[in-house]
Amino acid sequence: MDWENQSTEQSFGNASQSPGDVLAPWDETTLLGLQISVSAILAMVTLATVLSNAFVITTILLTRKLHTPANFLIGSLAATDLLVSILVMPISIVYTVSKTWSFGQIMCDIWLSSDITFCTASILHLCVIALDRYWAITDALEYSKRRTARHAGAMIAVVWVISISISMPPLFWRQAKAHEELKECVVNTDQISYTLYSTFGAFYVPTVLLIILYGRIYVAARSRIFKTPASHGKRFTTAQLVQNSAGSSLSSINSTSNQEGAHLQPGSGGCGGSGGSPIFANNVKVKLADSVLERKRICAARERKATKTLGIILGAFIVCWLPFFVVTLIMGICQACKLNPVVFDVFTWLGYLNSLINPVIYTVFNDEFKQAFQKLIKFKRCY
Repeated sequence: MDWENQSTEQSFGNASQSPGDVLAPWDETTLLGLQISVSAILAMVTLATVLSNAFVITTILLTRKLHTPANFLIGSLAATDLLVSILVMPISIVYTVSKTWSFGQIMCDIWLSSDITFCTASILHLCVIALDRYWAITDALEYSKRRTARHAGAMIAVVWVISISISMPPLFWRQAKAHEELKECVVNTDQISYTLYSTFGAFYVPTVLLIILYGRIYVAARSRIFKTPASHGKRFTTAQLVQNSAGSSLSSINSTSNQEGAHLQPGSGGCGGSGGSPIFANNVKVKLADSVLERKRICAARERKATKTLGIILGAFIVCWLPFFVVTLIMGICQACKLNPVVFDVFTWLGYLNSLINPVIYTVFNDEFKQAFQKLIKFKRCY
């Protein structure tokens, strides 16, 4: 994500130097070995990002169980991260290692716009996924009515509109230097207004939103996990009587904590004409109460799992992108501040790494994706 590299270049002083200038004490052989090693590492990261996101997309497409609005948002995030790994990261490898742009003006404009747009869209996708999760937990009944594929598509459209609006402005003033020989591919702007607009729109505002949403999701999820049946009102003590004979009727059994057995309620339909006679535990199957408790345990486990997954995604996002945006904002404001360009490259690639971490988190911590992955792998092995 190099939209602030112009201000970075001026502030860092030596940001436009070649690798040989930056690492002057090293001989050419050592430098060449370092470049090859860095290229290989970055290439492996890029390849892993392509494969992991492609697997997520393929899994969602081929698994009918995953065809839900929530998973459509995850699939859109994977598609965005896939675009980052295909259109942004390979060129960034060459530019990071060589420190010289050799692809021409048009390619530079395309690459910069793609970099800003896709990385911003990836970040904003995390926001809409958290927002979807927040509504699903706090307003489940009403939100379920409008939680459709069309609604998910509208949220995705908003993400792309915002991302494009952040990436477009630099193209309008880039043409002023289009006739000059191009050795660097950076956004030629010293305007602090765009620095604030781009960094806050792409990171700081989404981060604050994510933290607020995750905090509320965490509180809501914990309240649902630890809420007992009695908290909803009258304690549920009605069980379902399932008789062994064919065409059996359903009877209500009211039990209390001090009762040793259950008694059939008068007028409940009877059982072979013996209404009012005691029904012992070995003659009935009391299922409903246990099934309710079991469902609550399953739901609680799912809530914990989903909340934990979202928290890990939020933590990974902050760790990956915070250094880059902090440096970008500081260097855009403080013209006297300096930072080694190698450190800035590390921060840039740490941000790109988030596009690899996202699909890995979902496959490791989401049971549905994990099971779908395993089925997909087994299916491929059979053929």
